[in-house]
Amino acid sequence: MSPNLDSVFSALADPTRRAILSMLLEDDMAVTDVAEPFHMSLAAISKHLMVLVEAGLITQEKRGRVKWCKLEPDALRAASVWMHGFGQFDPVDLDQFERFLATELEGPTTAEDPPA
Repeated sequence: MSPNLDSVFSALADPTRRAILSMLLEDDMAVTDVAEPFHMSLAAISKHLMVLVEAGLITQEKRGRVKWCKLEPDALRAASVWMHGFGQFDPVDLDQFERFLATELEGPTTAEDPPA
């Protein structure tokens, strides 16, 4: 995996960071608003945000005296493409497979074949 892909998966490994990304799906948020639902210090949230920034999953910009966080959804594209490679096989419908096998194993019946 590429270093960037490693950092994306590393960032996604933490439930707090995944929750932050879910919050940012709705709209840009101020850092203080991001921190509000969590029972941790603003410094701890800032560390989580920095991991997300370094992975390219979010960007931050200062608007006046407030630092805002914005989701960068394209940053997940490489991870999505990588994971999609494992979904290349359709799930097996076992009932359909059983019907197929029954049909194939029966084979064509002719007058010479004894009844089953």
